[in-house]
Amino acid sequence: MANLFSIFEPSSSLFSISTNWLSTMLGLMFIPYLYWASPSRWSLMWSKIIFTLHKEFKALLMPSHIGASTLFISLFSLIVYNNFLGLLPYVFTSSSHMVMNLSLSLPLWITLMLFGWLNHTRHMLAHLVPQGTPAALMPFMVIIETISNVIRPGTLAVRLTANMIAGHLLLTLLGNTGPSLSLTVLSVLIFSQILLLILESAVAIIQSYVFAVLSTLYTSEIN
Repeated sequence: MANLFSIFEPSSSLFSISTNWLSTMLGLMFIPYLYWASPSRWSLMWSKIIFTLHKEFKALLMPSHIGASTLFISLFSLIVYNNFLGLLPYVFTSSSHMVMNLSLSLPLWITLMLFGWLNHTRHMLAHLVPQGTPAALMPFMVIIETISNVIRPGTLAVRLTANMIAGHLLLTLLGNTGPSLSLTVLSVLIFSQILLLILESAVAIIQSYVFAVLSTLYTSEIN
């Protein structure tokens, strides 16, 4: 089991400093290219994705928070870059670690809570009791809503981590059985690996989108 999970360990180091985490910044190298290079299909497609996300996030956010869509588009871009780069051989997938994902979700959640409780205290208190709740159930609803609010950054991080780890482990388990298989079974294995890689590419986009949309919805609750 230790060898199985070793693909997720930041083992490469330089002067006792883990260098695998530098792969998180590889995606940022694609961004300047969009500014100085002539328009290509890739840049036009990415611009269309960003414009579509901006329209969707703008519809979810309150009018006073529309400018925050830039933050969530950047969040989506960072996660989707890391997810896709992690599918390449010998590239460390930082988005499969709780440290990375919690460092994205926890500061965002803490900032929203501080902003909401300091500026909209009455609304935040009213949000703990859904409209139409019987008086006898109000204390229990406050506890339930508080717990569901507190675990939000953890659920964001765990969802992304679990989905990325599951796909990588499945690809690794199937790949390790290759040397002991016959040529016929090996061809079936390679075909299944290609299908799984396509599925992982879809998961990489979907999980990045879910992370950004849920963060947008949590922000829209504070008005």
